[in-house]
Amino acid sequence: MRTGCPCGDRRRTLPSGGLDVFIGEDGGYTSVAVALALLVSLSLTCSLVSVAWLQNRSADVQAVADSTALAGTNVVASYATVATVLDSCVLTLGLAGMVTLGAGLVVSAIPGMAAVGASTVEAAGKVLDARGGFARSAAKGLKALEATLPLAIACRSAAVAQANEEGSAGYTGVAIPFPTQSQSDFSGLDAEVDASEAAAKAAELQQASERAREADARANEAKRAAWRADCVAQPRCLRERADVLAGLDASQNPSYAFEDWTFGAALVRARSYYAARLLAEAPLSPSAEELTNSAVRRAFYEYALGQTRRGRYEELGDGRVEIELPSLPANTEQMRQTTLYTEACWPSTNEQAGPTLHSTADCAGARGASAGHVSLSQLDAGSVRRCGVCRMDSSAMGSVAAASTSIDNGFEHYWKTIVDESERYEAAREDLAEAQEQMRGLADEGASAFDRAMQALAVPRPKLCPPGAWGCVAVVTRGSEAVPSQITSAFLEESTVPAGAAVSAATLAPDGDTEGNDVLVRSFEALSDELFEGDAGVLGSVGALWSRLLEGYGAAMGNLDEAAGRVLDGIDGVFGTTVGSWLRDKLKQSIRDAGLEPADLRLRKPVVTNSQNVLDKAGYDHVSTARELVGKLPDSADPSTLARALGQEVANELGEGEVTIAEIPIPGTDLAVPLTIDVGQLLGAA
Repeated sequence: MRTGCPCGDRRRTLPSGGLDVFIGEDGGYTSVAVALALLVSLSLTCSLVSVAWLQNRSADVQAVADSTALAGTNVVASYATVATVLDSCVLTLGLAGMVTLGAGLVVSAIPGMAAVGASTVEAAGKVLDARGGFARSAAKGLKALEATLPLAIACRSAAVAQANEEGSAGYTGVAIPFPTQSQSDFSGLDAEVDASEAAAKAAELQQASERAREADARANEAKRAAWRADCVAQPRCLRERADVLAGLDASQNPSYAFEDWTFGAALVRARSYYAARLLAEAPLSPSAEELTNSAVRRAFYEYALGQTRRGRYEELGDGRVEIELPSLPANTEQMRQTTLYTEACWPSTNEQAGPTLHSTADCAGARGASAGHVSLSQLDAGSVRRCGVCRMDSSAMGSVAAASTSIDNGFEHYWKTIVDESERYEAAREDLAEAQEQMRGLADEGASAFDRAMQALAVPRPKLCPPGAWGCVAVVTRGSEAVPSQITSAFLEESTVPAGAAVSAATLAPDGDTEGNDVLVRSFEALSDELFEGDAGVLGSVGALWSRLLEGYGAAMGNLDEAAGRVLDGIDGVFGTTVGSWLRDKLKQSIRDAGLEPADLRLRKPVVTNSQNVLDKAGYDHVSTARELVGKLPDSADPSTLARALGQEVANELGEGEVTIAEIPIPGTDLAVPLTIDVGQLLGAA
């Protein structure tokens, strides 16, 4: 290798001046120069490796702190899932009980379904009792779990910090939850739902509806018997007799189906019949006996026509009816109770033996001068005499309808049946109206009691603020560590990485991919086989109802009140009953007005956050608090010692082994599914 020559002499070389050690006579580098260059390069390379290793190892403590904070917050996430599931169970179980109670109230207001209503209300009471016991046990279990959370957070986070030990470097750390103590409010779980008042009103409704059923049955029985007497020829009936005896055409003598028939139809038929009979009445022969028979028939038809024209049938708006169908006399004694006996409508003459009553002025015995008209009562009193020719007297008048009433070929026979049944029908409708009025009053009282119970169920949901709800702040320290010397010892002196510390924080964030009821779906897969068909009266299965409410809880497809409304709408027999229909709509409105507050069922996942966010929410200064926590952290592997050194009180309120947080009752059965937690697994190896 040659060097340049400024004077242009190509053969001239630079003076040695001590560089000949590195540059040869020919201008090239010597072996010494090459070796020295390699030595410097290796030295620089080892220095860079050492610096990179130091930087990486120094940064590891921050990664460990992040993992420690996430481990502590993950414990809080597990608790939040448990608490949300239990709260959801309490709310939906209470709603299932209230919907069952509402169904029992509605069914109790349906005549004929008192027994079903009673069994449904009883089932509702069992569900609400189960809800109350479950709520109390859940609140107690959650309080114990929250009290143990700081210890669980310390154990889990400390274990993660220690697990990151690598080589001679050891990590000591723990996560502190903020708030450090529980600020949860479980009063929503402890709230009692007293349905006893509504259940008592349901029992009264059942009694009133049973009276209404009995009255309605009596009314239908009376109406059917009267309808058969009027329209059903087996082989005779009122309509058939009117056709045969009076020759009424179909327009005056129609037939009716039972649903279309009323007592008013029979009354109109009777008016047409007696008008036709009166118009057509005439003696069949000129004999004195026939003249008398025709006269008494005419008098009877005229009297019956007047009575039926004064008759009345009216259906009132409150369900009552007013019926006035005349009872026609069927014997002499009954005749004497009518105007046929007291009305002066019979001709009399002054005969030699004294004033004499006749059946007609054409009587052969009427020879004397007219003495005006007299009554049969005057004849019986002796004021006038009986004619020996026509032999008209009270017995003749009383016997005119006797035969036609007592045997089934007479019009009056069927009319008497209709009149008797009308009295039974009117009394039954009166009893029915009174029972329905009572039912309306009880339904209103029951709806008010139901509304009060719903308000108790709709208290604000529990406000969950367990330790760590705002986040967990992790403090981790790392001991000093020698820099590996296997490669660099030939070039660098032995060195160590000084002890270090890091602070990190994590908090819970809702997982947007778990919208809807994901928590319940995951948590209740094990319960699906338990929610089998039970016996809950008209609802078929309270367990199935609760299952439907759980499936729809918090989902976008519908609110809880809509699911409850669909159950009430599905009650058979409510349509057509004024009280039951009104009560159903009232209870649906009460559920809507309760404003139930479903929980946010999205899963929570821990995410790293700036520790300042957590400390600010807890009211601490960020820098000074972080330094203070680092300074307080002892060199200990015991999680409890670490937590206490940082001012955190820890305790195990759960005990040892598997602990039952709450027992979830399965409505419609005697089963309860325990929700257990393995304390050893929760606290880890500690």
